[in-house]
Amino acid sequence: MTYAGTREILDADSHVMELDGFLDPFLGSELRDRLRRRSVDALRPVLDEATSLAEARRTDPRKVAEAEERLLRDKGWHAMGAFDPQERSRVLDLFGFRGQLVFATFASALYAGRDLDRLYGGSRAQNLAMIDFCSGDERLFAVAFVPLVDPERATATAREAIDAGCTAVMVPSTAAGDRAPTHPDLDPFWDLLSEADVPFVLHVGGGGRLLDPAFHINGMPVTDHLGGGENVRSKDFLAIPHSPELFLGVLIFDGLFDRFPRLRGGCIEQGAGWVVSWIRQLDFGHRAFRRTEPPLQRLELRPSEYVRRHLKFTPFPGEPVGWMIEQAGPELFMFSTDYPHPEGGRDPLAKFEETMTGTNVDARERFFFGNMAELVGTGRQVVPTTA
Repeated sequence: MTYAGTREILDADSHVMELDGFLDPFLGSELRDRLRRRSVDALRPVLDEATSLAEARRTDPRKVAEAEERLLRDKGWHAMGAFDPQERSRVLDLFGFRGQLVFATFASALYAGRDLDRLYGGSRAQNLAMIDFCSGDERLFAVAFVPLVDPERATATAREAIDAGCTAVMVPSTAAGDRAPTHPDLDPFWDLLSEADVPFVLHVGGGGRLLDPAFHINGMPVTDHLGGGENVRSKDFLAIPHSPELFLGVLIFDGLFDRFPRLRGGCIEQGAGWVVSWIRQLDFGHRAFRRTEPPLQRLELRPSEYVRRHLKFTPFPGEPVGWMIEQAGPELFMFSTDYPHPEGGRDPLAKFEETMTGTNVDARERFFFGNMAELVGTGRQVVPTTA
């Protein structure tokens, strides 16, 4: 019996744990020498141990059995299939999932910054590396990354990634440099995604620093839940929705979905309990300001209707999904594991189901399968096996 059992499941969030050199085959020598490798060098002992364990699994069936037994307990680079695509296919066999969006983890830290040649060269290399990782299994859905600071380069980078086979395009949940993401200069980018039937996605970490670090200077220092000091702590957690709710609200208020009615988007690993109040806030803001703001007057629908037509969200395991569906509707929320990151926990399926005991069958099917199938679009043609 697989982890999914008899359920039809699509997983809206998983990751590659990149090894040193992940980008190198897709970079020219000039850019390869300009990557910021210091963070990778600091992880060398962890990477060496993880690659040794993976090598042992290739030759020792006992090690394979142990890893399969610990499928949702081992995390990060030590997890089965964290960086080996053949192992990841075996992981999907064990999960029993029909498909899985696959994001990078740390690659963008090697090339991020104001150097646009490095930024877009690194993004291009990451996209090709992700597509290469996912190319051997049709259940692995590669997610590209495209910065929006240069509209022309953004469109070209997205076009190459889409042509090469990516399923979704991640964009930062920030302003596009000195422009709003809805500026007309970026219309060719959004038009490309719309015409290609490829969704954009936001992901935690894509909005930059979560909050002013001064909020942690209180005389009571704490570590994050993994034991470090600079990951996500309770105050960081409070700030996670701020970036996506502003970014997505801007897309709606500026009429992007009227200009591109086929455009779809997903908000991944940023929780979703906030969506219940946010859609009400959007409608209230629309009523409060539309008398004086022509862009709001031109909207064809209420803001909350755009949310339900165009956007999907992944709750954190343990959030009250049944209540969220009751309050906001069954079309908004998607299942995810965050594999092999630790935030997904050891049994995300059970945690979600605990909160959905009173949820009807159709709404549960939408959460576990249908909503993500709608997000990824016709290019994937994902249908339930019972259809």
